[in-house]
Amino acid sequence: MSSRLTFTALALLGLVLPLHGQAGLDESRRRLEDIRRERAQLELDRIRLQSQVHDLGEELDNLERQRHSTNKIVNELESQIGGLNGHVDQAGTALALAQDNLAEKRAVLQRRLSEIYKRGRLYTFEVLVAAQSFGDLLARYKYLFLQSRQDRSLLADVEKLTSQVDRRRQEILRVRAQLDQSREERQGELERYSRLVDERGRRLRETRRDARTTEQRLSALERDEAQLNDLLEELERARRSNEARRPAGAPATGSLTTASIGKLDWPVEGPIIYGYGTEQLASGAVIRHNGIAIGAPVGTPIKAVEAGSVERVLVFGTYGLTVIVNHGNGYRSLYMYLNEARVVVGDTLTKSQIIGTVGGENSDEGSHLYFEIRGDRGIALDPTDWLKRPR
Repeated sequence: MSSRLTFTALALLGLVLPLHGQAGLDESRRRLEDIRRERAQLELDRIRLQSQVHDLGEELDNLERQRHSTNKIVNELESQIGGLNGHVDQAGTALALAQDNLAEKRAVLQRRLSEIYKRGRLYTFEVLVAAQSFGDLLARYKYLFLQSRQDRSLLADVEKLTSQVDRRRQEILRVRAQLDQSREERQGELERYSRLVDERGRRLRETRRDARTTEQRLSALERDEAQLNDLLEELERARRSNEARRPAGAPATGSLTTASIGKLDWPVEGPIIYGYGTEQLASGAVIRHNGIAIGAPVGTPIKAVEAGSVERVLVFGTYGLTVIVNHGNGYRSLYMYLNEARVVVGDTLTKSQIIGTVGGENSDEGSHLYFEIRGDRGIALDPTDWLKRPR
């Protein structure tokens, strides 16, 4: 009777314990998938942010949100590991009970088999033949029948317990495999978390460094632009002075006029790295360009966009080697970041004459030509309005 109650309790334990923990694990896995999808979207957002000019604060916020999502994933995996550990403990307890009960049943079955073997194959026939009366025969037959049924029940119990022990062992192996996988995932997420923290710290350091570099760069550009404007004003005063001394009635000369808008050849062929006007840097600072940067390999020949005379050839601060060409009528073209100049001050140029080669390989933009057009009183004009439209 005790053995049969133990088996019944064991069967109930085998049904209830796994179901009790499985629902929580399934819910945890659903939450984990939701968090992973959220983080995957954040990763896509970051890639998008990195491919365009943006405020670094937005990228840092994205990194922080990824870090938070990864932290939630780690916590969810910790919860799963705890649940799986509990599941292993429950399965281990159920396995131990099943093994104990199986050992008990097998011992009883072994004794019965031993008794049957000792009595021999004719034992049943001998018991029935030895009956003293018909009533005794029925009693003996009932005894043998009940004993046979009890033996079959014992054998069935042993088979059930053997099957249950095997299932419990398989269940423990399966849960331990899930546990190992969850631990590996947790370790991977912890490493990811560490990388995100490092990345955010690195980006913060870069932001501070970029801010300092940008501030220094802007200060240098403002200084150089002011000096360039002073130089152009000086050249313009000299030009006006020369025009004032020109004999009355003498025609003004100049190769560049408003009729040239949209008709000038490009000084070099290449993509526009940045255009005329304001630009927001990655650090958030705003810089103004009075010309355009045209990307081209180092050593590419640079052509004069129109006939004129060379007024200056000089190394000018952050602009590097610079050539200034006077086209008359107050118009000038400026060619900067040159690798070399092939003209000198006073040279008279024809349209498309080579004035130098492309440099700028050590600049932030790489090798390129920085090109400006200045009008009356040194006003910066958009070069793309004057150059021919790309085909």
